[in-house]
Amino acid sequence: MPEALSADPILSLAHPETLPDPFPAYARLRERPPFFYEPLDSWMFSRHADCVAVLRDSARFAADWRRVGEQVPPQALSMLTMDPPEHTAVRRLFLEAMRDHAGEALERAIAARTEELLSELARRPSFDVRAELAEPLALSATCGYLGVPVPDAASTSRIAGVVGAAMDAGLWPERAEPMGAAYGELAGLVAGWLADPPEHGVVGDVVRRAAESDVPAPVIANTVRALFFSGYSSGSKLLALALVAILHDRAVGLAELRDADIVRAVDELVRFAGPVQAVARACVTDTEVGGTSVRAGQGVTLLLGAANRDPARFPRPETVLPDRHPNPHLGFGRGPKSCLGSPFMAVFARVVLGTLADRHPSVRPLGDPAFLPNLTLRSLDRFEATLR
Repeated sequence: MPEALSADPILSLAHPETLPDPFPAYARLRERPPFFYEPLDSWMFSRHADCVAVLRDSARFAADWRRVGEQVPPQALSMLTMDPPEHTAVRRLFLEAMRDHAGEALERAIAARTEELLSELARRPSFDVRAELAEPLALSATCGYLGVPVPDAASTSRIAGVVGAAMDAGLWPERAEPMGAAYGELAGLVAGWLADPPEHGVVGDVVRRAAESDVPAPVIANTVRALFFSGYSSGSKLLALALVAILHDRAVGLAELRDADIVRAVDELVRFAGPVQAVARACVTDTEVGGTSVRAGQGVTLLLGAANRDPARFPRPETVLPDRHPNPHLGFGRGPKSCLGSPFMAVFARVVLGTLADRHPSVRPLGDPAFLPNLTLRSLDRFEATLR
């Protein structure tokens, strides 16, 4: 159906009939050779092996587009947009600061807040999974992890929506303009945290360690902003999409999760329902990926959502196997640029889903989920459920 609705294989993914289940369209993309997509001026790769080859090769494929002559504004320079060796120094600073903050204390805090919120929602006839469960829990957990005050929930949700939509500005240029103001609001939050660093949490540790590092202060601030956005936005989207897979699609039951190795089960949900659908790189030197010649200066888009269902890498890719192992999914990236916050997001999803399975195993959906037309960061719009 989507192919008939649009001859464009990428824009078809945003059609209302495709958004609830883009994976058949991804399967069609995997069946065709990699292709050059003119609207994004980029090669499109959808097979797992090709995506891994690019993600592991930071020498030939850059996350830092300055390496191919692009102008990158100062506010965009962070650990996420740098390559080694610059990236290595920033990553080391943050890794050392984060090492001691994703342990049992964080798990207890997430569990307590989850039980509190579920008790509130249980008194109501229904609730919205995204706005009233996933986002509030992700916001409190992320701020607790970072050690910073919890900002206004409505404003944070609005900002995250603008930034998430702007990730597709290459397809819809009108989405780019609001992003500047949204970034400004996030930058203001971070500036306050860094000016008065907390005694506990990741941000305080980063500030204390930064004095002995050579990492520029603006890069530290931009990386804290990226870490906050990733924890809140990607964490809430992962939880919301996992609950769609569990409650609506019945891809796996809460009882199965409770009885399985929860660490492996969450890893499998990241593969099956993770929000990050695509990442981009710039080719630095003429090279070849999976038999496709890519020239220096060209863009490369990796369709991770397609790669994570590649039958050449995952047996029974359309089935949630809670004990799947090994599970080389790309939901948190791969190689030197793999997601720094993945341990936090895994803990967050594991604790919330485990608490829900223990306290409210009869949770059920009320209607179908609705999705936003976002392609890079798959985003739930609304999904009603009840704990009664």
